[in-house]
Amino acid sequence: MRCSCGSYPVGLLRSLSRMTSAPPTSSTTPAPGAGRIAVVTGASSGIGAATARALAGDGWHVVATARRADRLEALAAEIGGTAVACDVTDRAQVAALAEAVADLDGEVGVLVNNAGGAVGDDPIERADPDDWRWMYEINVIGLLQVTQALLPALRRSGDGLVLNVGSTAGRIAYEGGAGYTAAKHGTQVVTETLRLELCGEPIRVTEIAPGMVRTPEFSLVRFAGDREKYDAVYRGVREPLVAEDVAECVRWVASLPHHVNIDEMVVRPRAQAAQHKVHRED
Repeated sequence: MRCSCGSYPVGLLRSLSRMTSAPPTSSTTPAPGAGRIAVVTGASSGIGAATARALAGDGWHVVATARRADRLEALAAEIGGTAVACDVTDRAQVAALAEAVADLDGEVGVLVNNAGGAVGDDPIERADPDDWRWMYEINVIGLLQVTQALLPALRRSGDGLVLNVGSTAGRIAYEGGAGYTAAKHGTQVVTETLRLELCGEPIRVTEIAPGMVRTPEFSLVRFAGDREKYDAVYRGVREPLVAEDVAECVRWVASLPHHVNIDEMVVRPRAQAAQHKVHRED
């Protein structure tokens, strides 16, 4: 999911997060991430970039990683973070990412596995297996490899969080979406399994599953640049979610006390009651 980020919109969960998150910091109360490191994949745009900004605002030193180095450098300069170019599907690049993180001062407290994507909307009968392989690689294998590489550092911190950005597509099925829904079901099950396997260790495991999020790139990439298809997804929906709404959810989860684990959070715009039920205005 991708977005270029401008002024901060009013998120659907903004008032809830203000009521339930830690009280505002002061000169005597350190920010939740003060002196600690958060790694965000897929950070060159959209939800990833918005998440990097939100976490940096809570005092985290954010390691922003994605394939597009130029965008990462600009983001890191903006938030005072560190840019590391990395293709999460490439094991050697993931190992280099882990080494770069280890060279920084501070303990690793958060990993946000946000890198992902969708390609195509063909029915199963005509689907391209290469598209399916790409979606599984980026949404599941990439998540696996980055998690494996950073788990030791998260464990050493004594208070780690693995937060995987899934999708409501990982909870349903719809025509033309089998490759993506299969991959996002994989994201969900990996998250659930990791939580079981790490039970008793000082690591929380969370999935945030957004519904309709309007970003400039996600649907445009999925539909191979077809602007008409992109516009049709959001047509008539007055306020779909935007990247900053999801980033606020991530920030809130990361700000909670170490013993509080949010297993999963499904977040949709008010206009979307379910994947198939969306209120559209004329």
